[in-house]
Amino acid sequence: MTNNNNYILKPIGFIHSSIKKIADAPLFYNEDAPEVTLEVLSEFADALHLLKAGNEIIVITWLHLGDRSTLQVHPRGNKVNPLTGVFATRSPDRPNPLGLHRARILKINELQLTLDAMEAIDQTPVVDIKPVVGTGDE
Repeated sequence: MTNNNNYILKPIGFIHSSIKKIADAPLFYNEDAPEVTLEVLSEFADALHLLKAGNEIIVITWLHLGDRSTLQVHPRGNKVNPLTGVFATRSPDRPNPLGLHRARILKINELQLTLDAMEAIDQTPVVDIKPVVGTGDE
C-alpha cells in the first residue's frame, strides 16, 4: 500500500445556482432546491459523450465552503438532535468535503447541463459526474 497523503482533485466544472450563501441553501434537494446549471470546462467536453436529457446522474462536488476541521455536528443544525459524527450525516463540514447530488439532466446545451433541484451554492466546484446505476447491468 502506498502512503501518499497528497491527492489532487481538479474541478471538471462549476455549478451556477440562484443560491449565493450557505444560509440560503436548503438542507436537501427535495426541500425547495432550485434548478442549476452545471458548466463543464471545455477540456472535458468529450467526457459528456452520450449523456442526454432525462439521464439521472450523481454529481460529486467539492463543498468549498465547508469546515474541514469539524468532526461532529448536530444533524440539520438543530441542537435538539444529538451530537453526531459527520460520517453519519450529510453535513458539508467534514474532513474531505465532498458532496453527492442525485440529479436529472433536463437539458444539455454544449458544455452546460441544466439539472433539476440541487442544493449546491453558486460556484461550487464539480469534481466528477457519474451515471445512476440500478441493476448493475449498466
